Amino acid sequence: MHLDKTDTRILAYLQENGKRSYSEISRYLEVSEGMVRSRINKMLDDGVFEFIIHTNPNKVGLQVQTIIGFSTQLGKQENIARELQKFPEVRFVGAFSGKHDLIIQAYFEDNDSLVNFINKELAHIEGILNADVNVELKQYKDSFSYVVSD
Repeated sequence: MHLDKTDTRILAYLQENGKRSYSEISRYLEVSEGMVRSRINKMLDDGVFEFIIHTNPNKVGLQVQTIIGFSTQLGKQENIARELQKFPEVRFVGAFSGKHDLIIQAYFEDNDSLVNFINKELAHIEGILNADVNVELKQYKDSFSYVVSD
């Protein structure tokens, strides 16, 4: 799907506040409510964006936030990634170039939960050569805004 200026402006406005109504967006953009509804539904159908609830991990009891980089055995990366996806603690799994073959973002209630995850859960996944565990000390930005409108 090709996004035009109106689509981009709709996305940018929704990123500021995803609870905005079609009528509010249409007034802001000076277009019809039907156009806004149609554009949003088309972008949703095409997978351009989705409505999600972004929770604050600390507010829901997840006090330890980590980024873990993995070195993997050749040929095992896909299987390891599939196994990592199964853990509810894991929010993100991605393959990367550079020092780590896979990187995950994971959240834990406390350090003991993290240690258990590393020593018990990850130890059972065949092909992990190394896990480089990085615990977040302070967060400066957490955003899912990718669209910038003029």
